[in-house]
Amino acid sequence: MSEPVTYETRGPVAVIKMDKPPVNSLGAALRTGIADAVERAQADAAVKAIVLTGTARAFSAGADVTEFGTPNAAREPNLRVLIDYVERTEKPVIAAIAGQCLGGGFELAMGCHYRVALADAQLGLPEVKIGLLPGATGTQRLPRLIGLEAALNMCVGGSPVAAEKFAGTPLLDKLITGDLVDGAVAFAAEVADKPIRRVRDLKVRDPQGEAFLQFARNTVGAMAGPYPAPLKCLEAVANSLTKSFDDGCKLEREGFMALMQSPESRALRHIFGAERAATKIPGLPENTPLREIKKVGVIGAGTMGGGITMNFLNAGIPVVLLEMKQEALDRGLKTIRTNYENSAKKGKLKPEQVEQRMGLVTPTLSYDGMKDVDLVIEAVFENMDVKETVFRTLDEVCKPGAILASNTSYLNIDKIATFTKRPGDVIGLHFFSPANVMRLLEIVRGAQTAPDVLATSLALGKKIKKVAVISGVCDGFIGNRMLARYGAAAQGLINAGALPQQIDGALQKFGMAMGPFRMGDLAGLDIGWATRKRKAAEAGVELKPIVADKLCEAGRFGQKTGAGWYRYEAGKRDPIPDALTEQLITEYRAANGITPRTISDAEVVERCIFALVNEGARILEEGIAARASDIDLVYLNGYGFPAHRGGPMLYADMVGLPNVVRALRKFAAEPGADKSWQPAPLLLKLAAEGKNFN
Repeated sequence: MSEPVTYETRGPVAVIKMDKPPVNSLGAALRTGIADAVERAQADAAVKAIVLTGTARAFSAGADVTEFGTPNAAREPNLRVLIDYVERTEKPVIAAIAGQCLGGGFELAMGCHYRVALADAQLGLPEVKIGLLPGATGTQRLPRLIGLEAALNMCVGGSPVAAEKFAGTPLLDKLITGDLVDGAVAFAAEVADKPIRRVRDLKVRDPQGEAFLQFARNTVGAMAGPYPAPLKCLEAVANSLTKSFDDGCKLEREGFMALMQSPESRALRHIFGAERAATKIPGLPENTPLREIKKVGVIGAGTMGGGITMNFLNAGIPVVLLEMKQEALDRGLKTIRTNYENSAKKGKLKPEQVEQRMGLVTPTLSYDGMKDVDLVIEAVFENMDVKETVFRTLDEVCKPGAILASNTSYLNIDKIATFTKRPGDVIGLHFFSPANVMRLLEIVRGAQTAPDVLATSLALGKKIKKVAVISGVCDGFIGNRMLARYGAAAQGLINAGALPQQIDGALQKFGMAMGPFRMGDLAGLDIGWATRKRKAAEAGVELKPIVADKLCEAGRFGQKTGAGWYRYEAGKRDPIPDALTEQLITEYRAANGITPRTISDAEVVERCIFALVNEGARILEEGIAARASDIDLVYLNGYGFPAHRGGPMLYADMVGLPNVVRALRKFAAEPGADKSWQPAPLLLKLAAEGKNFN
């Protein structure tokens, strides 16, 4: 492994280059290397100035979050000690910035005496996005360099800003054109004999500062929601106006450590790590060759097919869109165009971009249009007989090496693969509706799916800006398999005495984007009804109707029919509690000898969320998901689970697995309880060993 820091001299200037792929995260080895190199330059009488730089991709993208909570995080020099050492150096240190300069990397740059940058370098303090505030003096340095208001916006917003925006401010001494290091060395020679200028010695001067801060407190407080970090960031920056530099840094550190212990930050850091872990597939070498995807075919121009198509158009990939009837094809194309035109009206796209994307679509009524596509995704009716017809046709029409993908939500990918003579080319690509908006892509790996097909699908997910999670084959895969248990728990609460509006309300207060009954009405109750009938037929048993089936029998499929669990006024999506629904529930309870009881909101949350956790544990044990954090990503990005709770599996960790086990055992012991309430063996094992899912 190469050294993370290189050192060279160019005349009287020492050039220290950080080179720790991929983005110069400031882990223990890199911090030590920088400190040693600066000390070397200090000791060399021939060196008059020092340039600290990174790679074209990144000066440094910040602290190494994988070290948080480990001994390496405390290894000297820690980041604050390193920045202090650089600032106190008696020879001028110039930060030469290209690419990403974020978080701790930006704080390190602000600890240098001068800063030069390429115009498109990205500067920012994104710590708030993982529930933290800048913890290495950033909240005290940035206001001294760009002013109170601009600094507060950067700290609380967390978004990077191009270096050229800071031209003329004390933050940036020079924009470099041409070679960055050459320009930085020339600048270093100019300032080598000038007095050292330290950011800590500057003052924050803002006569309207207190009035602005009060306004900001009201604004930030209103938008922060369940997250404490934005207001903590605000107060840390505010201290730069009234406290000394050292006192402000002390308070900043106290705020940082308090946030590190918060469940919200733990959740956000978990998500950050989970998204990176999800790209690492056990048994799949990182250098697995990829198949080239130049053109994609999509079968079905309905809601799902149109949304799937837009993902590829957005990425500049041409799409052949197939429908069986001209009317359906025209309707699908019109919907795609309308979506893009609406984006243009909001200023998100230029009119020429709308035309460019629409120009990438080739509509067709014939499977012959699929002859030269590299990947085809079917988004047809969720019925195995229909899938069989499609895949047998694709097997005949598509060129060798084309990937054949199904957007199925439940059906067996291994069975679908048997409809072809090339099962290695078959994979599940399960998009979530609306497919052009939802971030989740469940990639379903069949027993015979080829490694390069899996690797290509994973890379393609990244290209179309999805959070891709690998699932094994089972009914419903990860997300919908768990959703069935969640829905059954909610249905059990209806039977026992709760109403849809109470259950939805309790789970929405918990943080779910939408309760299970509102979600059912949005998706269409007929989908679940069809699934229950299919499962009953496969098991050779008669379907035992539940309340949801009674609603469907009455033609109440949800929003699309104007009524489901709730009723809906024409043109509106607001759920209105309906007396007819309550009547059907009452009749169901009476027919089944159920005496309703009072149910608390706490019980609603416990039953529904722990049902998810228990099924997630079974999915892990069976190897359907590779890791608990993959399950969390599915629920965070596909099912509206609140980010500040980190996903169902992390939530269980934070509640304590022994507490989850106790609750499940209580539910399982109730008269007539479904056997699915029995705690999963993996859950029992981890709880007994004092371990967590993550």
